[in-house]
Amino acid sequence: MADTKREIERKYEATDATRLPDLSRVAGVGRVEKRGVAELDAVYYDTAGLRLAADSLTLRRRTGGADEGWHLKFPVATGIRDELHEPLADTLPPSFAALLRSRLRHTEPVPVVRLLSSRDVQHLNDPDGTLLAEVSVDTVCAERLAGEGTGTTATWTEIEVELADDGDPAFLDAVEKRLRKAGVRPSESPSKLARALAETGPVRGEKKRTEEDPQTAGDHVLAYVRKQIRTIVDLDPAVRRDLPDSVHKMRVATRRLRSAFKTYRRILDREVTDPVGAELKWLAGELGVDRDQEVLDKRLGDRTEALPATLVLGPVRGRLQVWSAARRTGSRRRITDVLDGKRYLALLDTLDALSADPPLRPAASRAPAKELSRAVLKDYKKLARRMDHALEHPPGPERDAAMHEARKAAKRARYAGDAARPALGKPAKRFAKRVKAVQSVLGDHQDSVVARDALRTLAIEAHAAGETTFTWGLLYGHEEATADARERELPEVWARASEPVLRADLKH
Repeated sequence: MADTKREIERKYEATDATRLPDLSRVAGVGRVEKRGVAELDAVYYDTAGLRLAADSLTLRRRTGGADEGWHLKFPVATGIRDELHEPLADTLPPSFAALLRSRLRHTEPVPVVRLLSSRDVQHLNDPDGTLLAEVSVDTVCAERLAGEGTGTTATWTEIEVELADDGDPAFLDAVEKRLRKAGVRPSESPSKLARALAETGPVRGEKKRTEEDPQTAGDHVLAYVRKQIRTIVDLDPAVRRDLPDSVHKMRVATRRLRSAFKTYRRILDREVTDPVGAELKWLAGELGVDRDQEVLDKRLGDRTEALPATLVLGPVRGRLQVWSAARRTGSRRRITDVLDGKRYLALLDTLDALSADPPLRPAASRAPAKELSRAVLKDYKKLARRMDHALEHPPGPERDAAMHEARKAAKRARYAGDAARPALGKPAKRFAKRVKAVQSVLGDHQDSVVARDALRTLAIEAHAAGETTFTWGLLYGHEEATADARERELPEVWARASEPVLRADLKH
């Protein structure tokens, strides 16, 4: 596993004549320690079409300095990146190849830029000698190695201030205040690579043209579809790194995309999108194995922790842990295998092709308001039918099943409203918000159904082992009460979501 650190830094413009001010006067600094000059030689890799750079990813092989080796950086926020490090090697580390697979697919990265940097480093330490930040003045020479502009060079000087591990980001504000007083200004470029590509490219200083605002119904639907595709690709490395909530977010993106294909069949040809939707359903199912168990574990764990200690009889927590571990064994490995598999990579290729050459139908060229509102209201009608069916059943297994089907329809209607928001504005936002409330009630009810089934299984296992089943029965009762409360709450929540004025607003 690659070493990972959170890189928080700021960059500033400089010239050969720029001199750092006295940074010992920055609040909190006890001593400025000169660390000398390091000579760095870094080769940056990308696809021929610079796909990594387009997604603000950085892949480099660097010699020189204390951390020479391979580096892979993922953006987190402005000035914040996760930096992964692997030892120096002649070829791309397998771990990095896996993390970049959703972008690289079937290609190998090639050298695109070489940066030679002379780095003059200072450490800002607190009075106890603890490192607060590293400040460097970098003299950089860049050379384009591939594509248009090959052989073109550029030189510049810049200042970097990188926060120490576990440092307070507010300290960077204090340093910046001191630098600004000395006339040093923030850099317009987010990274050395971005600046090198801009200054060695065929057209210098040309700003990236922004996409035109969507005009037609097809424009709006495609913008939403492409957003979900980007989300799936972007989250692939996070899922592989097992970052919090990454599996859930990726699964939601697949569901949103599949739902859009169904909702907007007048816009996108279903003969093309239905097979893609089937593959998205497969992917969501694979991702859901781990996620569903994670949700259930948290629910049962929270329920158990909320009980008074006097009511937790027998090895309840231990049995929960063993039961969960048995059901989750190999799930992480299975997800990685799915993401490395030919079927998943073929799906990504298909999504790229669909995005580049969308199967638009005649309705796609029409004004968005009428077409999108029609689609949203169609999904609402389906939800209304399922809600009526669910509410007419008395409590019991049939109502549980009907409410689960209504939940699926509510999710689709909500996604339809979300997709239509840029075109329909506040009416779509209000609609999606009200339907989300319905989905939440139905979702909690369904979670209680699943939890009760799990608790019954756990109670049977505990009884077979000669353990008391008191606590399992108590937890089961709590889940029954939760389900009953959601069933009593549902009619009122649905009444707010089914107000005629909401649907009337969507038509305007």
